[in-house]
Amino acid sequence: MSSDLRFAVLVVVATAAITGCSKPAAPPAAPSTAQPTPTYFRVDPSTAGSISGLIRYTGPRPRPKPVDMSNEPACVNANHGKVYDDSVVIGPHNGVGNAFVYIQKGLEGKSFAPAQGPVTIDQKGCWFRPHVLGMQTGQTLQIVNSDPVTHNIHPMPQLNHEWNHSQGAGDPPMSHKFTRAEVMIPVKCNIHSWMHAYIGVLDHPYFAVTGEDGKFAIPNLPPGTYTLAVWTQTLGTKQQTITISPGGSAKADFTFRGK
Repeated sequence: MSSDLRFAVLVVVATAAITGCSKPAAPPAAPSTAQPTPTYFRVDPSTAGSISGLIRYTGPRPRPKPVDMSNEPACVNANHGKVYDDSVVIGPHNGVGNAFVYIQKGLEGKSFAPAQGPVTIDQKGCWFRPHVLGMQTGQTLQIVNSDPVTHNIHPMPQLNHEWNHSQGAGDPPMSHKFTRAEVMIPVKCNIHSWMHAYIGVLDHPYFAVTGEDGKFAIPNLPPGTYTLAVWTQTLGTKQQTITISPGGSAKADFTFRGK
């Protein structure tokens, strides 16, 4: 065998030995699927403020409109007599009930942790109770049927996903979440035409719903200048600008006039 041939054989053998002893290349690392931890705004309790106020009504009181439930005897029995529409609630001292009051502007750039507990809407006495409610994006809405009849809950949002579910007597509670802020989302029952509700969904916790006295309070606000808005089902909407100083409180009253 020639020297050139012997050299070539040695090169091949050495290369095979090196290749055989080397470890295979490690596969590339899979990309991480972990989501970054969101950073939520935290209010400094030493500088937090609040807004409170009253929603009033002036003018002739709207005449109550009777609701005909005669096609559902169980609903008639649940209400023990005449039933009236609850689209506008005026209390004994002219407070406006079922008004949704909320911070409309001034919190831009701040992200708030979603509320932990659920809010509940109950179908009781063939009404949605409460008639108006507020919740945060990502918060759980729990739907309950306390009546001995089948109901249907059908939210009709513009920005969120529309859904429609029936719930029989004795059925377990249902749950749902809204992912986008939206004021307000109307809700109806496809079985009982008089049943309506409204849901205000916000990406922050600064809202309130008035009772019959028309009063509201929004606590734990960071200092700043805000647009405070109020929504009512039949009387319209109003806004005003409010400034909260560090540790301060502000009053914001609204008046709706009847025709």
